Amino acid sequence: MSAGDSPSGSTVAEAEAFLAAHPEIVAFDLVLIDGNGIGRGKIVRRHELLAIYRNGRHLPGSVLGLDVTGEDVEETGLVWSDGDADRRAWPIPGSLVPLPWTSPPRGELRLGLYELDGAPMAADPRHALARQEGAFRALGQQPVLAFELEFYLLDRERGAEGSLLPARLPVTGERPAAVQVYGVDALDRLAPFAEAVYRAAEAQDLPVETLVSEYAAGQYELTLRHRADALRAADDLVMLKRLLRALAARHGMVACFMAKPFAERAGSGMHLHASLAEDGRNLFADQGDGLAPPLRHAVAGLLETMPDSMLVLAPHLNSWRRFAARSYAPVAPSWGLNTRSVAVRIPAGDPGNRHLEHRVAGVDANPYLVAATVLAGMRRGIGRRADPGPQASGGEGYGAAEGAVPDWRAAIDAAERSDFLREALGPTLHRVLLAIKRAEYRRFAAEVTPLERDLYWETV
Repeated sequence: MSAGDSPSGSTVAEAEAFLAAHPEIVAFDLVLIDGNGIGRGKIVRRHELLAIYRNGRHLPGSVLGLDVTGEDVEETGLVWSDGDADRRAWPIPGSLVPLPWTSPPRGELRLGLYELDGAPMAADPRHALARQEGAFRALGQQPVLAFELEFYLLDRERGAEGSLLPARLPVTGERPAAVQVYGVDALDRLAPFAEAVYRAAEAQDLPVETLVSEYAAGQYELTLRHRADALRAADDLVMLKRLLRALAARHGMVACFMAKPFAERAGSGMHLHASLAEDGRNLFADQGDGLAPPLRHAVAGLLETMPDSMLVLAPHLNSWRRFAARSYAPVAPSWGLNTRSVAVRIPAGDPGNRHLEHRVAGVDANPYLVAATVLAGMRRGIGRRADPGPQASGGEGYGAAEGAVPDWRAAIDAAERSDFLREALGPTLHRVLLAIKRAEYRRFAAEVTPLERDLYWETV
């Protein structure tokens, strides 16, 4: 591949226009998203930007073979067995944005990783989603996606015995204690932080919409407007998490994206809304008096592949603490119209804008991998004209147990056996993800916890 040929489709003209429009920016954060959804990269000076657009930037392939702590996982095949070889990172078109909370001002550039010959580096999660979106586009169809993001705002200082505490509200200084789900006054007292979020999102062209006080003290939800571009919808989620984390730090808070930071309080999900367009028509729009066959088939595919996908949807030990009956987190493959007890919900609303809501993933999941597996599951169900079976109503979804994966270890084993997940992610990324998760599992399994000491040290 010759210099100046960008396999990502980026152009030098984009960088030149951005530099001309933002003379105040002195440096750029280069961000590559790894398998755990964590941003890895560098900060470069302003004068280095154009060279990255012309020639890419060499990065070690091992940056995609790290566990959640940032340690190498040799079993990925990306570390010393590969000679810790460089690949080349290229700009993602349209990803240059300012970071309005920085001083002196910086910008952000997100990257995709490629082989030296320009082929997509198969361990890059974004390429897995691109492949699944491309499979729909080859059929003349376009997925339309939008994420919802639940999170906690916590105090940077810990409480007694290291306990986590909800952050004090900026307007009053009070620490929220009650649930106050959908509480408007709670949002008003968060206003300085919320206004900073919306200003920064506008500067980054992030389609951030509704803010909600969620089902626990200190828990909130932000929604993103739908995109007829699956990659950009996942990009939005990655950018929003980074934005929230940075602004929370500057307001003396922590934006917490654990799936279950409190045992006794609600967990945080990352719901994905999805529909399918063809020639400007919503293929999921109601037909006659009922749900459209493509929507029903897509739901069936998601239910069938949910057990195989759980390592993507619940990738960490803590992820599994979120799944409990009557907790607004689904516990098994189930579906229904206008009920939040199920894994795949068909929301009430305009029949012409009908879509599905995939409610399984925790906020700690990688949005590229979540979207890739959801699209692959939808495509499987539609291709097979699968039947989702009877739907649940009311709280019946919590009563479903058949097909549920019980824990993190079982999810790792199910993922290893899964031909579906291997196809959805590609064999290289499938191998890398499994190696990382097995390494993380071993790390946790080797740890003797304080609870074990309290229970057993003088008892057994």
